[in-house]
Amino acid sequence: MKTIIYLKGDATNPQVNGNKIITHICNDIGGWGKGFVMAISKKWKKPENEYREWFKSKENFHLGEIQIIKVEENIWICNMIGQHKTITNSKGMAPIRYEAVEKCLEKLSNEAVKLNASVHMPRIGCGLAGGKWEEIEPIIEKTLLENNVEVYVYDFE
Repeated sequence: MKTIIYLKGDATNPQVNGNKIITHICNDIGGWGKGFVMAISKKWKKPENEYREWFKSKENFHLGEIQIIKVEENIWICNMIGQHKTITNSKGMAPIRYEAVEKCLEKLSNEAVKLNASVHMPRIGCGLAGGKWEEIEPIIEKTLLENNVEVYVYDFE
């Protein structure tokens, strides 16, 4: 089985050849404006615009769904709805929803196989969503890596 390849650098600038999908976690309330999405929006306008349209349309816009947007000849962005709202609730539950992240990554792995693409990401779900990498990593292993998809995780310096 493949293993996650950890790199220092910017996940919006993948350093490998071939088709690439850059993935990240979005919330289920249509909010876009903090964290990694800012780096995406600085580089490409389409992912944010498509996400906002998707939210407005309400079509399949819920936890566990993904949206894939082609931004360059061999680069796609995957918006994954894996976060409920944007703040930790009164019971101390962070916005991250691991079961939704797993559904998203299962769908993403099918797309990556179809496109023969590697997948690139920051440590998804571990910033504003409040998740823990030790919970996310095994989900990546049982979805993307099980399907033989190459995964690169970037730690921004």
